[in-house]
Amino acid sequence: MSETITVGLGERAYDIHVGAGMLARAGVLLKPFAKGIVPVVTDSHVADIHLQRLLAVLEAAGISARAIVMPPGEGSKSFAGLEKLSGELLDLEVDRKGLIIALGGGVIGDLTGFAAGVLKRGVAFAQIPTTLLSQVDSSVGGKTAINAAQGKNLIGLFNQPRIVIADTALLSTLPRRELLAGYAEVVKYGALGDADFFNWLEANATKALAGDEDALVKAVAHSCQMKAEIVARDERETGDRALLNLGHTFGHALEAATGFSNRLVHGEGVAIGMALAFQLSVKLGLCPGQDAERFIRHLKAVGLPAAIADIPGPRASAEELVGHMAHDKKVADGKLTFILLRGLGQAFVTRDVPLEAVKTVLTA
Repeated sequence: MSETITVGLGERAYDIHVGAGMLARAGVLLKPFAKGIVPVVTDSHVADIHLQRLLAVLEAAGISARAIVMPPGEGSKSFAGLEKLSGELLDLEVDRKGLIIALGGGVIGDLTGFAAGVLKRGVAFAQIPTTLLSQVDSSVGGKTAINAAQGKNLIGLFNQPRIVIADTALLSTLPRRELLAGYAEVVKYGALGDADFFNWLEANATKALAGDEDALVKAVAHSCQMKAEIVARDERETGDRALLNLGHTFGHALEAATGFSNRLVHGEGVAIGMALAFQLSVKLGLCPGQDAERFIRHLKAVGLPAAIADIPGPRASAEELVGHMAHDKKVADGKLTFILLRGLGQAFVTRDVPLEAVKTVLTA
């Protein structure tokens, strides 16, 4: 089972290929974009598992590929990481009309997409995401960035890939915690705009997370379809695309408060952030309490954290978390941007949220 989703951006439109075993088709799919040396940027964890198979597939298609292996983790998504990667790309004499491949999770995709966007004023790149989170979120839509001392993803640009190849079979190698963290971004789509999809996830998430091929392909493909439609309407996040940040204003603050450490990975922060968004929506009289309870019950059922108290270690104060939110790149005119809900599948963007109400849910 496989599906192809098109991100409709006119002459910059591209396809997302989703299916089990899709890596075997990578050579055929990438050949039209390849010219000269084609760098494959990955990290050492992914390289150990998937790199040699991809290089063999590319070689069989007549693509001259060279690997660039970065250190794993958020540390590579930095000015130092960008400098290292850019230097290695230039050493390979990448053709300006050629292609750079990102093989990995969100860190490698973000870093490679940013480097490709600024190298020689722009070289095309392809995404081969290897985590659930990157397959349903970061590989699609063209957001690329590195982190700064002041916060995550503050230095970046919009740079759409030429193609995305999402092989769901690669997800079988993920640790359970990382798979669940990616699932937070899947259930986000049901919460923000598709109650029917949320209903389907309630019935099928356990199967998908256990590796059921058809359920996993449907979960990834439907998430990509929803994101593709939103990106086509609002590529640069001036309107609807902000809905994709459901849970992220809270989540990024929680990540910052835990020092972007292993205490809380991104998807877990988003899960708790979405639960907080539902609770804030209920507190403001916007959302039925039973919808919030149902959503939080589902997070717990699959094994995701759903409350600040679920984070190990010392708890940050409401004041500290609000301080981190003030540095969020979604702050506009000095006001925090929140994605709130009128019910399951009914998210909306607002900057009109009383700070005291925010602090109340942060201390609950």
